[in-house]
Amino acid sequence: MRHLIADLKRRKDQAARNHPGDGNRPGDEPIKPSGAELTARERVGRLVDAGSFYEFGLLSHSDLPAMRDRSPGDGLIGGIARVDGRQAVVIATDRQVLAATEGRVHLRKWQHLHEFAVARGLPFFHLGEGGGLRIPDGMGSDGISQSMMPLNLLRHGRQVPLMTAIVGDSYGGPTWAAVSSDFVTQLQGTTMAAVGPRMLEIATGERVAPETLGGAQIHAEITGQVDHVGSREEECFNALRTFFSYMPQNADQQPPYAAPNDTPDRRLDDVLTMVPTARTRPYDMRRLIATICDQESVFELRPQFGRALITALARLNGHVAGVIANQPRYQAGAAGPDEADKATEFICLCDSYHIPLIFLHDIPGFRVGTAAEYRKMPTKIMVWNQALAWSTVPKISVIIRKSIGAAYSNMAGPGMGADFVVAWPTAEISFTGTEVGINVVYKKALQESSDPEALRQQLVAQWEHEVSPYPAAGKYLIHDVIDPRDTRAFLVRTLDTVWETGGCQSARRLANWPTGF
Repeated sequence: MRHLIADLKRRKDQAARNHPGDGNRPGDEPIKPSGAELTARERVGRLVDAGSFYEFGLLSHSDLPAMRDRSPGDGLIGGIARVDGRQAVVIATDRQVLAATEGRVHLRKWQHLHEFAVARGLPFFHLGEGGGLRIPDGMGSDGISQSMMPLNLLRHGRQVPLMTAIVGDSYGGPTWAAVSSDFVTQLQGTTMAAVGPRMLEIATGERVAPETLGGAQIHAEITGQVDHVGSREEECFNALRTFFSYMPQNADQQPPYAAPNDTPDRRLDDVLTMVPTARTRPYDMRRLIATICDQESVFELRPQFGRALITALARLNGHVAGVIANQPRYQAGAAGPDEADKATEFICLCDSYHIPLIFLHDIPGFRVGTAAEYRKMPTKIMVWNQALAWSTVPKISVIIRKSIGAAYSNMAGPGMGADFVVAWPTAEISFTGTEVGINVVYKKALQESSDPEALRQQLVAQWEHEVSPYPAAGKYLIHDVIDPRDTRAFLVRTLDTVWETGGCQSARRLANWPTGF
């Protein structure tokens, strides 16, 4: 037995020495991938709680005899750990092993750890980079038959939070995992794409710089495939932990409560000067969200994508909530195709993990024109509405200044399943804006009037009353008109009710919706 144990120790020590970047054993200096801040094991160590990582597959390697001695771990480090005290599964691809390409053993290990996480209700962290499928392993009909898309990932169904950090150039597998994740952070200077520039040039003749193909800013601003961009790896890991702090352990649990550092009925005196009563004057909706929610609790997702709409996780009296708000600083808050995709995906996320939704309206309608129509704006409006209609988490709408046309429905207006719809006295609710409506309906009368400006003012006064929240409140089409300073107290009171009674447990109807559109 002693001989066998000594042999086991020798094998594991050999695997650890051959495995680049361990750095924890005497004489074993970590080897950093070219251009990287950290090695794969160092990345795991920075993400997880100290001393909590237990690795599986240290003795694994490629099943191709010629690759055996060159493929410690087959380029994948994986195991169980604690992240901020909570159990999780963590994997990290290792660029120093065959450029972190995926052999059959690599994929087998990935699949086992993911299936274990889902079966046992454990969150899954993926620290990704690499060159995709390894060509020797995937060649031929037998090779590709063993290396196809992982069915377990395609059927993930938001059963446990899946979180990815792209910390190096990623093609193929790491990209598929990222775009299937609930949250993605990408390191500035890295690339994420289906294939790399070299293969792209060989296959199509197109020459493109990596940053242009799939750099962090491309995904943050244009494709919307990442939620956060970090300038350093540590910033990416902090973003993973922050997102995780709002997530339940799995879909059978509620999001974690955190004792607030704020008072539930704090009066919002600042909003009286923060939000202009003139509906065409811009202001920063982010400031209003930060004022309403618990102090230091707002975490915005995809801030550079679809910038006329804000999606953020936050807390109200310690409970997690998702916020969907129009941003008047961009396009006057009018939503376009990107904003529609952003809203739909966020509704799916919140409905899957029992996170109630708060809608803050200040939207003049949807962006129209050829640019929007060519990107299927009508379809995107309706898909957003479908997600809203099928969602089962509590929803509360507050109309801040304006909610015009079909956008009134998309922001969870009456008839769209909201538990409560309330308005500030500044609210304008109508099929179209006052000025536009008057110009369309009374164009001829204004042209023929001897005093068109006086007639216009008369019509404006009449329409201003009709589009105010009071006619709708009078018919109980909306549920109240509130003092803006009481917005936080109102939201805390209503959300506390559903939290305390278990009313945030959603049916998760949107859990199997795609993670992108």
